[in-house]
Amino acid sequence: MIKAIVFDLDNTLIDFMRMKNTAVEAATKAMIDAGLDFPYAEIRAKIDEIYKDKGIEYQLVFDLLLNHFIGRMDHKILSAGIVAYRTAREAELNTYPKVFPTLIKLIKMGIKLGVVSDAPSREAWLRLSYIGLQHMFDAIVTYDDSKERKPSPVPFNLVLEKLDVEAGDALMLGDWAERDVVGAKSVGMKTAFARYGDTFDTKVHGADYEINDISELVEIVKKENKR
Repeated sequence: MIKAIVFDLDNTLIDFMRMKNTAVEAATKAMIDAGLDFPYAEIRAKIDEIYKDKGIEYQLVFDLLLNHFIGRMDHKILSAGIVAYRTAREAELNTYPKVFPTLIKLIKMGIKLGVVSDAPSREAWLRLSYIGLQHMFDAIVTYDDSKERKPSPVPFNLVLEKLDVEAGDALMLGDWAERDVVGAKSVGMKTAFARYGDTFDTKVHGADYEINDISELVEIVKKENKR
């Protein structure tokens, strides 16, 4: 029986990579306009390299970028990049289709809802608040709460404790098989793979279910709870 559904945040509830790419593109163009006299492709490649090395949530990417290209801090260029990034991020930060009505249906069915994210608390809560999801969940666990990243069992066990449900009565939905599916299975949760958010062209995910639309969760719950 399913009593709770736990969601990954980025690329499961929020179309994170589209937002990130749009924001970085806007920031790169703004910094060039502000005087960073290097080719767009070269700047963008360096930004991607920094994110790969430091992590997608790294907050000082433009500082390192400027040190790399001009060997000093230029606050005119830096501020142009930050403002353009934030403006584009807020404009593009959206849920996937049918997230709101699906969450509401699940709540009305008596299902508890949780989130497990590798994002820092500040960034996770900001994203949830921007899109109006901050009040929809019974438990939210971020990296700052568990101090371990998926697929460690620690964040999964923590969210189950906060939801007050057994692992076998909970289902995890995520887009990253090696983290979301593997981690949830390791503690005994049922799993669903969010194909719609997959950015890795995953061939084998090992989840109990695969969904192309988040609204499919409603029928999965009905099916599981008839058993």
